[in-house]
Amino acid sequence: MKQVTASGQTVNDAVQSALQQLNTTEDQVHIDIIDEGKKGMFGLFGAKRAIVKVTIKEDPIDQAKIYLKQIAHSFSNDVDVDVKRDGQNIRFDLSGEKIAMIIGKRGQTLNAIQHLVQVMLNRHTNEHFRIIIDAEGYRERRQATLEQLAQRLADKAIKIKKHVALEPMPSYERKIIHSILQDNHEVETYSDGKEPNRHVVIKPLL
Repeated sequence: MKQVTASGQTVNDAVQSALQQLNTTEDQVHIDIIDEGKKGMFGLFGAKRAIVKVTIKEDPIDQAKIYLKQIAHSFSNDVDVDVKRDGQNIRFDLSGEKIAMIIGKRGQTLNAIQHLVQVMLNRHTNEHFRIIIDAEGYRERRQATLEQLAQRLADKAIKIKKHVALEPMPSYERKIIHSILQDNHEVETYSDGKEPNRHVVIKPLL
């Protein structure tokens, strides 16, 4: 966290001095006025300089990356984090050794890490960011698996003429199932249960 305490004849002078020292602009900082100062008699006698503390705002995405690195390094010190930002969508890509441990069975560990980072990010900003954490292309492979699973279980629901419930999944994985089957006119899908056990149900249209 970069911050400086500066003084000036007025609050504005003190702020400008701090901004110059930090080499930044006013919209990038938090300003705390420690002392508003006093002009004094005739502008000279009893004058007191204004004092401010100016702190550069922390980038919540940078903070999330640091937090993610700390978690990843508990599995392996050889993990790199690459960040891609598209508006409010943030993607963190992990690479390195022991990635399988970070992914976990059916991505459960990776999903848990993603949840932790999302919660941390929500606490540090009022903006609504949607994050995805991937590890060496796992998400794409998982999506292909979910697409195959959706089609297979839809066929099963149609054949046995009964509802088929899938295993609990995070919301973005449930969306994949809903999306794949939305054009299948022989079934409909809905989510049931409460987190973390919320799951997709495939209902045959009799």
